[in-house]
Parts: sequence; C-alpha cells; structure tokens
Amino acid sequence: MMQEYKSILVAVDGSNQAEKAFKKAVEVAKRNNAVLVLAHVIDTRAYQSFSTFDGSIADNARVEAKNTLLEYKEYAVKEGVKEVKIVLEYGSPKVMIAKQIPESEKIDLIMLGATGLNAVERIFVGSVSEYVIRQSKCDVMIVRTDLDNKPE
Repeated sequence: MMQEYKSILVAVDGSNQAEKAFKKAVEVAKRNNAVLVLAHVIDTRAYQSFSTFDGSIADNARVEAKNTLLEYKEYAVKEGVKEVKIVLEYGSPKVMIAKQIPESEKIDLIMLGATGLNAVERIFVGSVSEYVIRQSKCDVMIVRTDLDNKPE
C-alpha cells in the first residue's frame, strides 16, 4: 500500500529553493488529494534591533510575506489543489516549521527547499532544514530539484 499524505506543509521564504519545494508540494498535494499548508515564518530575532527604531520594518515584512503567500495560494488552486491554507507566524522558523505548525495543522509531510547557507553560516546559525529533519515527528522531504527532477 502506498503512503498517502493528508496534510502537507511547505515553508516558503521567497528563495529559489523554496519555490522548487512549493511547486513539488503542489504536485504531491494533488496526487494525494491533500490539504496544502503554505507557511512563512518571520524571524523576530532579525527585527529586534530595528524594532526599537522603526516598527514599520516588521510590518512591511508581514505585508510582503502575506502577499507572497496569497500568490502561491492562487497558483496552487489554479493547478488543482482543492484546499490550500495560509499560515503566517512570527518566531523561530526552525521551531515553528518543525514543531508548532505541524502540530496545530496536523501535518504528515513537510516539504522544504535545501538551504543556501554556506558552511560558516551553518556553524553559527544552523540550517532550518537540518533542524526540521532532526526534530519533526512527521516525514520530511528536502527538495533539491525542479519539477523535471533536474538540479539548478
């Protein structure tokens, strides 16, 4: 018996890698007749030093993320995904994507783009995908190729 997924989470951040994961997630959601949950997490740590000077920076990030999520939702619906949810959260992307969103949305597959961090950044920051792979309680797919399974 083939595994069927009921609720698929794809985290999008505007990167090319996230775009690949999103497009593959649309196809997987269609094949499984699954709910597609599009998520973007605004990393509040990135805005802490700026927020004391200008709260509009975080507001602009929220508006831009919301618009991007709506565009992705429109694409998924046009491609034939029957149910698409949008989740826009604040906090640690690692924790939100690995634990909190999957729990609240009853996710059984997380699809992520491979990270673009270099070795030095991974040492200090760590990769979101690495953390999700280790901490998530559901299946995780790291997408490295396009819809034709070709790398960049």
